[in-house]
Amino acid sequence: MVSWTFSLPNTPLTTSTENLGNGSESGTHFENLDLKLKNVSFHGLEEEEESRVFINVSRNSLNIDKLGLRNSGVLRKDCDIFDGKWVRDDELPHYPPGICPFIDRDFNCHLNGRPDDGYYRWKWQPFGCNIPSIKDKNTVYEVSGKREFKKEGIYAIRFEARYLDYNCTIDYVRAPFLVRESTFQKNNGSLSTLRLDLMDETTQMYHDAHILVFNTGHWWTHEKTSRGEEYYQEGDLVHPRLKALKAYRKALATWGRWVDRHIDYKKTLVFFRGYSGTHFRGGQWNSGGQCHKETEPIFNETYLGKYPSKMRALEQVLGKMKTPVMYLNISRLTDYRKDAHPSIYRKSYESEDERIEAEQSQDCSHWCLPGVPDLWNELLYASLLKVGWGSQSQGT
Repeated sequence: MVSWTFSLPNTPLTTSTENLGNGSESGTHFENLDLKLKNVSFHGLEEEEESRVFINVSRNSLNIDKLGLRNSGVLRKDCDIFDGKWVRDDELPHYPPGICPFIDRDFNCHLNGRPDDGYYRWKWQPFGCNIPSIKDKNTVYEVSGKREFKKEGIYAIRFEARYLDYNCTIDYVRAPFLVRESTFQKNNGSLSTLRLDLMDETTQMYHDAHILVFNTGHWWTHEKTSRGEEYYQEGDLVHPRLKALKAYRKALATWGRWVDRHIDYKKTLVFFRGYSGTHFRGGQWNSGGQCHKETEPIFNETYLGKYPSKMRALEQVLGKMKTPVMYLNISRLTDYRKDAHPSIYRKSYESEDERIEAEQSQDCSHWCLPGVPDLWNELLYASLLKVGWGSQSQGT
């Protein structure tokens, strides 16, 4: 999961809804802040500047990121940003391939020798509106200097604005199941288990964040989780056998109860990002499945997969929660992108024979960067705009 943390005013926040003017839809704002989203003005910013101010509020102070919108167009509240199509855009990507220091080498397909560039030149275009994207490049660094992000733990990414001396921090918390990995003692030894009834211990690090983005999915397809034999635990009970989907639903129910008990929705926005598609053909990740040499998205919708059963389980849990959760439904839009996985380009190769051998074990579930996950950030940003957290340029 990922937790976004910003600094908030020390005073309690109350919310209300009003029309934002200039044709914009109604949105939520914080009444006890000395600003409103429809007419934002701050010292050091000229009113005539074309860029807009996106307001990040959190625990200790008011933080502001000065952002620009690459695509003009008011994002209407009734626009379904997850319903659309992929269109070619040769102005992409937003950052040159190979230069971002925060991309794990496994996903840096450009540095690993992938010869085509189409996988990062497709833009998601919703039907009936545009997705605004951030074009102002801020100074970004991991606070402790880390460059590998695959290990479990907490990573703090600092964004320093060029124009204003305000900072925001994005904390990346790696807890792949959301619930707690544990051990169970038996007479003849111990078992590695997954506690479906307890949240991961990292919750203390993000429970007071201003924006929370949760996600879990792919790790539930691994051999131990999918087999489900003496692995899933509730209390002192280790299930002899439990189907992965049922276990997933139980874990999400635990997550939902934790959110309802510990998150104040008047102070914190909660998101859940859905399950992204895989594109193994001829087998799975451990049985010769391939996606190598795919260079274009799927255009014929009849070749798309069914809506993931895990996401149906998520929707059932969300429907029973007291806390409003914004669902980033990326499953269908990622299902088109059979071309955007690392396949064999998880590493560079010293010989052609080594590269050919790598075709026996391909990665068709993760994503190349730049690429599809960059869109997820834009969809998150657009979702914040839709509920009034920010301002946007006028247009169609």
